Amino acid sequence: MFAALADSRRRELLELLGSGPGASAGGLAAALPVSRQAVAQHLAVLEEARLVTRRRAGRRVLFTVRLEGLAATAGWLTDRAAAWGTGPDSADQGKDA
Repeated sequence: MFAALADSRRRELLELLGSGPGASAGGLAAALPVSRQAVAQHLAVLEEARLVTRRRAGRRVLFTVRLEGLAATAGWLTDRAAAWGTGPDSADQGKDA
């Protein structure tokens, strides 16, 4: 999941998908300076990471954000931050950042 989110184009696709009820690869490609094929490849990575889902609407395939995937990742990060922030050196965390 983190590898999928590491790519700025995929994060941009998630932002676009999150702003509407669903979009096709062609519709997303029209909003970005990349080909439909490149968008389809990015969507496949996001789908494999369980961050988006697809559904058929007539002849079109529409993609939407899977909120469960994002919530699971956010929950894990929150848990890790809480667990790692309770150690003896937690007061020193972030000073060099």
